[in-house]
Amino acid sequence: MKKIKMAFVGGGNMARALVTGLVKDTRYSIRVADPGEAARAQIAALGDIRVFTDNEDAIAEADCVVFAVKPQIMGQVCRHEASAIHKHQPLVVSIAAGIECAHLTGWLDGYSRIVRVMPNTPALIGAGATGLFAMENVSAADRELTAALFASVGLNVWLEEEALIDVVTCLSGSGPAYFFYMLETMEQTAINMGLAASDARKLARQTALGAARMALQEDGELAELRRCVTSPGGTTEAALKMFASQGMPATVAAAMQAAATRASEMADEFGKK
Repeated sequence: MKKIKMAFVGGGNMARALVTGLVKDTRYSIRVADPGEAARAQIAALGDIRVFTDNEDAIAEADCVVFAVKPQIMGQVCRHEASAIHKHQPLVVSIAAGIECAHLTGWLDGYSRIVRVMPNTPALIGAGATGLFAMENVSAADRELTAALFASVGLNVWLEEEALIDVVTCLSGSGPAYFFYMLETMEQTAINMGLAASDARKLARQTALGAARMALQEDGELAELRRCVTSPGGTTEAALKMFASQGMPATVAAAMQAAATRASEMADEFGKK
């Protein structure tokens, strides 16, 4: 069986997460280019993977090229590799936050077989949540390939409008940090109230895991799960009333809007480079 040739330009955390998921699947042949010796060594240690210092060596004859570089340098990298992309005609996948398809097409001299993706860091442990948007020139087979790529590190959803990538960014892209922040606060409060630090850490994190699993297993509304935990006049009700009185719903909404706004600003900022 002919292998699918995957090339990664950039060998950072997200590239390593994807490669970790793909390397177990014998359908794929994997190449990764990164200028850093340490990054190349980390990638090579994952399995049967060829590593390069030169991007064009990795791109050569690739079926799919994943641009996994920082948004600040995406324009520079794409312009440099435009001729190689036109020569080999791969599916191009971008995981750079704030970089729109129009920017990518411009930097790649009109190339438009592009899928824009917003993954998140839990992909590093196979629990990612990813939003995908495809340009018109992307075929059904290309969509299938992209979905399989990101299914290897979690779940993914297709978006009908590119603008919704900013919503995914503020929800699942930035979302893990929101929960980490909440857990930090819960752990520290429990410690301040007298619980041993090790016990507070274990209980808070297991509580988060259990709540997430229950939410994933239930088809109903989250509000119903919340009500099941909340006895009238009880401890949970007292805590939830305090959250509401302190404006937690409005704070979360404002925080997510701030993240979405910043994603839009990044498109303007980095798209000009």
